[in-house]
This record gives sequence, C-alpha cells and structure tokens, in this order.
Amino acid sequence: MFLRLVSDSFARRPRHKLLTGAALALGMAVTTAALSVALDVGDRLAQEFRSLGANLLVTPQADSLPLEIGGVDYRPVNAGGYLPESDLGKLKTIFWRNNIVGFAPFLDVPVLAETDSMQALLRADLKPDLKLIGTWANRSVSVPGGRAFVTGIEKTNPWWHVDGTWFRDDLAECIVGTNVASRRKIKVGDDLLVFEIKSINPPVTLNPAPLVALFGDAIDSSHLRRHDSLISHLRDNLSKRREFDKESLQHKLRVTGILSTGGAEDDAIVAPLAVAQQIAGKPQEYRRLYVSALTKPEDDFGRRDPGTMKPDELERWSCSPYVSSIAYSIKQVLPGADVRVIRRVAEGEGQILTRVRTLLWLVTFAALLAAALAVGASSAASVIQRRTEIGLMKALGAGSGTVGSLLAAEQLLLAFIGGGLGYALGIFLARYVGQKIFGVAPAFSFLVLAVIIVLAAIVTLLGSAIPLRRASRYEPAPILRGE
Repeated sequence: MFLRLVSDSFARRPRHKLLTGAALALGMAVTTAALSVALDVGDRLAQEFRSLGANLLVTPQADSLPLEIGGVDYRPVNAGGYLPESDLGKLKTIFWRNNIVGFAPFLDVPVLAETDSMQALLRADLKPDLKLIGTWANRSVSVPGGRAFVTGIEKTNPWWHVDGTWFRDDLAECIVGTNVASRRKIKVGDDLLVFEIKSINPPVTLNPAPLVALFGDAIDSSHLRRHDSLISHLRDNLSKRREFDKESLQHKLRVTGILSTGGAEDDAIVAPLAVAQQIAGKPQEYRRLYVSALTKPEDDFGRRDPGTMKPDELERWSCSPYVSSIAYSIKQVLPGADVRVIRRVAEGEGQILTRVRTLLWLVTFAALLAAALAVGASSAASVIQRRTEIGLMKALGAGSGTVGSLLAAEQLLLAFIGGGLGYALGIFLARYVGQKIFGVAPAFSFLVLAVIIVLAAIVTLLGSAIPLRRASRYEPAPILRGE
C-alpha cells in the first residue's frame, strides 16, 4: 500500500516533478563531470608534465658538493666519480617501474671541433673550445628478466627541438647546438672533426725543418702560391722548433641535425654516449643520469625522512608514488649513486595539480549547493500546495512519521531518476572537457555512478529536510477548517 501511495503521489503534478528533476539532473551533471575529471586529472596532468623534463637526477656519491647556478653545473666536467652503464636496466625492476617513463645518462667531455683539418692546423695552441655531451637518443636497454626498454633524451627532454634527425646511438653521428652551427657555418650533412686533446708529459720537442722544406717545394711548384697570406702563416708556424705538451686524436662525426633548446646545449655538441666514453677514456660509464617518472604531489607525510619512519609508516610511504619514494627505490638498485629530486620541476607539478583539483572540488561543491537549494525550494512549494492532502491524511490516522516517510520516499525516487539522468549528461560533458583539455576522455566508472546516486539522495534529503519537518508538524484541524 505504501509503495502504491508513493507511485500515485509521484505521478501527480508532472510539471512540478519535471522542473525539480531537471534542476537536480543539471546539478548532478556538473558534479559528475567535475568528479570524473578530478579522478582522472592526476594521471593526465602527470603525463603532460613529463614535457617539462626529468624530475630526478642521479649522480655518483663521490661527487663534490654541487655548484649549480640557474640549473647550470659549473663543476669541472672531469670532477667526481662515475657510474656503470650496465646497471641502468635495474631501474625497470623497482616497485614503481611502470612509473619510470624514461631515463638518459650523460657524460660531458671538452673537445676541439672544426669542420676540416686545415683549420685545426692553423690554431696557435690546442685548447678545447666546446663541450661534447654524450647521451642516448633512442636506446634499447636490456632489463633483467629478458625484457627491453626503449629510452633516451627524446623521452626525458621532449622539448629539445632538432632541425633534421636525431643521431643514431650506434653510429659516429651528432647534432650541433644552434649557436655553434651559426658561428661555424655548420649544416646538416657536414662532417665535423672532433679532436680529443691529451697532455704529454714530459713535453716533446719537434723539429719541423724537413716538413718545411717539403711544404715549400710543394708551394713553389703548384698553384697554391696564389694564397700568399695562408702560405706565409703556415711557414711562420712550421719553421720554428717548437715544444709540444699536447696531442690531438681526431674523431669524425656526421652532423644529422641542428639542436635548439634555449639552454646551454645550444653552445655544445650532442653525440652518442659511446663517442663521449671513447674520448674521455671511460668505457661503459657516465657522470649523471636524468630520470622522468610519473608521481603524485608530495604532502607533509611524503616529505618526511624515511630514516625516521616506523616500519609500517615506511611501507605506506614506499607504496605511494611520491617523487621522494621513487628516488629512494632507485637508490636501492644503483649502488654508489646519489638520487636527488629536481625540486623546481616536482614542486611546480604539485602546485599546478593541487590548484586544478581545488578548482574542480569548488565547482563540485557549488553544483551540489545549487541542486540542494533548487530541491529545497521545490519541496517547500510542494508541501504548501499539499497542505490539505497532508491534513486529511493526519485526520484519517496517519502519524507524522508516516507522512514524513511518504514525502521523503517521493523525493528519493525523484533523486534516483534525476541522479541517473544527471550522470548520463555529466559523462558526455566530462568526455568533452577531457578531450578538449587533455586530449583523452575520462573512462566510464561505476564508482562515480554510485557516488552520484548517493550524492543525489543526500542532496535531496538535505534540501527537503526543512519542508518535510514542517509538513510532519501540521495539525489537521486548522487545515481542514481552511485556516
């Protein structure tokens, strides 16, 4: 009988019910869209943030204190220790291995670079004038267990723009910073001679007289005499007995692209890590490693020192993808390594994500409040219109609890219908917003559907609480007398 009374009462005044349901559906639609995007925004923004670059830096523990100004390391390139390249596959064995998007080792070497041997011969001394940065462009790394992981600078520094193509890690190729290419008139396809400068101890005295005589005969008997200034310079430099304390070893690299980063790399040469290792005499070693990992913003618990935690706290901390907990896991698999968080990247990501989520929660709260006010106004109007019906029910013996339950059941039925329609509308809105902002629409979630139905019921009951309380207190005699 109770259900029949509810259904009969719900079927009456359809226009009033339609307006109330529409207000509730719109509020739930906005709430659905905000919740769907809020639950999905962390992963989406974390992936977008990887375009900002790596958020972890691995260096040898033997290094001296860092001397960095404006993100530029001013320590000598040969200072400190080195780490073995063979251990890098272990990064994909840690607990948060799926959060490791990419990593790239670096080794910097000072070199002398020219486009041909004659220009190097004309130099008064042999001093390195450029930095060669050795790294991976797109390298397949063997992971313990027989798997392979493709990584490199393209994943850790995706904003690096190359006009041309990246070098291949197994060939003698390189890319040249845009400033270097402009100063030295280097273009894609040129061969760049990179000279490795080594000291000689003790210095060697060289008598160039035989070479001068041979060179003079060649000049006198050929068309080279037209270049008088060049000939004069060469004769002056080669005719003196000189003492040499350096030797140069030549490496020829094919230029495959011109690099533009807006940073110090524009004044450097970037080549395969194997080339830098050969020049530096450090086979299978590197100086620093940049790691790009998907993380969640750190809170007060995430910033705690793991050394001061209890076992249960350490387990909970390690099972959260904080950037510091991922750094801690990396340190466990790379012996002799010091893992530091690049704070300007990690904290920037956390601040942006926190603000976006705060905005979405504010929108959700505003939508729920608007829905509650609309339901409350509609419920109050309905109670006023049904005063006579309520008075008659009480005159026939219905108690305050029965009247309140009947009206509440009507509102809950309206909440389920309005909540379901609002969820369906909200999913379309969420997919549109997600596609426009992040390029990927949020996935369907039964959890969000259940939450929306529950929220619709709570909002409806809270909005109707005051009108229902007033209806349960009506006295039948004054109402039936028309007072």
